[in-house]
Amino acid sequence: MAATRTRRGIYAGRSTEQRKAERRDKLVDAAFEIWGDQGWSAVSMRGVCARAGLTDRYFYENFTDVDALLAAVWERIRDNAIHRVVEAVLQAPSDPIERLRAALTVFVGDLTADPRLGRIGFGAHAGNTVLERLRREAMQHFTDLLIELGQPYLRRDIDPVDFRMSVLLGIGGFIELVTAWLDGVIDVDADRVIDHTTTVGGDLAARYLN
Repeated sequence: MAATRTRRGIYAGRSTEQRKAERRDKLVDAAFEIWGDQGWSAVSMRGVCARAGLTDRYFYENFTDVDALLAAVWERIRDNAIHRVVEAVLQAPSDPIERLRAALTVFVGDLTADPRLGRIGFGAHAGNTVLERLRREAMQHFTDLLIELGQPYLRRDIDPVDFRMSVLLGIGGFIELVTAWLDGVIDVDADRVIDHTTTVGGDLAARYLN
């Protein structure tokens, strides 16, 4: 039965804004699937609309172009990763190294559970200036996050610039390790990646901790 209008702007219990948000989510879901399976360059307006079961009218209702859609996919993954990491840290014991392990366990575990996350987050973005910018911004965002989460455990006399450089070094090394692991260059299981990163991260952090 066709949806009926019950009051101004409401159809079948959903407002115009809700239906628009649902269409946007369908487009982002479709782009995620295509990008995760075939790479970002395979994402097109027509392909996404076909996968989502929507017309191009609804694509342009939500996005100016494909790059804007790719950015939406990236931002959804980034925001979910941040939420998951923060939640894991706050639920872990108060020891900073155990909290680092908890964050890594969730992050690496999610990559193992859905390999598409790794292909999108750690795959090649060369040739797309929007994705290259978002990746650089994500690096700084996670650096800020780790610095904030680490504040309660730091000595008062540390040099904040020195600490930031060390965090950047640690995150950059972790990205390269995970990229090599996902590509099969490093042939170990997820637990070993987590254990090794926790150990190295602890060694790097030792000079700054109380």
